This record gives sequence, C-alpha cells and structure tokens, in this order.
Amino acid sequence: MSAQPTVNPHQLASAPVVIGVDGSESSDLAVYWAAETAARRRRTLRIVHGLDLAAAQAVFGMYDLMVPAVAQTLREEGAAQLATAARLARRIDPELRVETELSPCHPARLLIERSQSAHLIVLGAGRGGEIAHIGSTLLAVTAHGHGDIVVVHDTGSEQRTRSTGPVVVGVDGSRVSEVAVAAAFNEASVRDTTLVAVHAATDFHPHAGVTSLLPAREFENAAQQMLAEQLAGWQEKYPDVQVTRKVAVASPRNLLTAWSKSAQLLVVGSRGRGGFRGLLLGSTSNFLVQHAHCPVMVAHEN
Repeated sequence: MSAQPTVNPHQLASAPVVIGVDGSESSDLAVYWAAETAARRRRTLRIVHGLDLAAAQAVFGMYDLMVPAVAQTLREEGAAQLATAARLARRIDPELRVETELSPCHPARLLIERSQSAHLIVLGAGRGGEIAHIGSTLLAVTAHGHGDIVVVHDTGSEQRTRSTGPVVVGVDGSRVSEVAVAAAFNEASVRDTTLVAVHAATDFHPHAGVTSLLPAREFENAAQQMLAEQLAGWQEKYPDVQVTRKVAVASPRNLLTAWSKSAQLLVVGSRGRGGFRGLLLGSTSNFLVQHAHCPVMVAHEN
C-alpha cells in the first residue's frame, strides 16, 4: 500500500491568518498588513490577544491585592484592543472574515499553539530594531512557532509597508534554508513578483578564512553552484516566478539588511547552517526580525 501524502495544515483552505495584537502603533501596522494578506488570499483573519493572567496573579497576589478586579480590568482592556484591531482590519476590506480571541494564556504560548494550524502568524515590531510589539514574545514565537511567522516592520517611508519590490530569500545551503526557499517561491508566486535568491559568500564554507585560500572566480563559481542546487526543482514547480541569483562577499546579516530596503518581503530560515539544535533561531534570523526594513518571514518546517 502506498503511503498517503502528508497534508500541510498551513495550506488548508480553513487555515486563517493569525495576528497577535497589543494595541501599540506597530501592532496596528501589522493588523493592516495581515488584513491585506488575508483579503488577497481569501482567508479568515483571526486576531488574538493573550492576557497572561498567571503572571498577573503572581504579581498582584504577592501584594494581597484584589486579583479578580485586576483580571477583569485586563479582560476589558484586551477586549477593547481586539475590537479596535477588528475595526482597522475591516477598513482594508469590509467583507473580510474577522474572528477575535481573548485568551488567559501568555501571548507567546497562545501564538505558538495557534501557529500549528495557521496559514501565517503575524507580529509587529517597532522602528530601528526596537521591539515594540510584545517584547520577548516576538523572539519566542519566531523561534518556537510552526510554519511561517511574519514580523512586520515600518519602512520609515510614506509607504509604511511595501506592495512592490521582490521577495528576497537568504540561501546558505542548509536544510532550514531549503524550507525558506520553498516559502519564498510560494510567496513570490502569490504576490506575482520576482524572487531574488541571495547568498553571502563569506558564509559558504564552515572554515573561517577559506575565502583567502581560493581564487575569487573559483569561489564565486562554487557559491553559484550551491545556489543552483538549492533552487533546483523549485523553478520548475513555479514557472511563473522569475528568479535572480546574487552572490556577494559580505556578512549575511548586512547583506540581507541591505536587500530589505527594497524588498516587499524578506524570507529566512529559522536557523542557519552554523546553528545547532539547541539554537532554534539563528543569529542572522534573530538580527533581521529586529532590524530589517520590510516584513520578515521566518520559515519553519511544518
């Protein structure tokens, strides 16, 4: 008996775009981005807010304060934030299907759980690398979430999020990079835009200083071959996507940060080739979710 193909829960028609909100300006911007994405893909937008009542119990219970009253205040504030976010989302498309969820859980736990069946998880981040959304929740979700996690950045321009420009993917030859390449091709196809596959040549070989031991032409040829191998098959699966390959001698974070200034979406793996199993979010991905100039998608294996 042949094995049944594995169903990708993130691509099911019922999988919603899920966004975590906290009422901040960066959260509002992320709501607009998530609503546009959900409307374009004809998916439900699910807006969630985690109260973290256990933490409130620990803090206020210590001082013998009226914990039920505090919890009620938190619920009212959370419900108000959800209602505001839903109104913002419907400005994008009055016909958009919008659901809201107010949970007693910690925001990170809530979003990680929802990521198992979401089409995308969306979070907001402040300008200049300042994490303004829900603090360490952002890094916890991008590190431990399932599927694709998008952190929305303000571009600092009149067009606060871009709908033009290529999808850019960072490629380093790792298994995690393969997951990012798959997600990037899908996003470029859905957005009807070009894909730029970028490789930082200084990260091509695990041994430091190898760039000085190889002739420049040989080194670039090896890097281009690695790119070609990692992209092989995907161009046939997505013939509508025009692909450009770029190899540069630079640090991965600097190279991808530069590309984020013109991209509409930057896609990276959750852990680079140099990472280890205990490091769930690679240093480059960690840097980019805080400092990029466009939305950053951290692609995880399902």
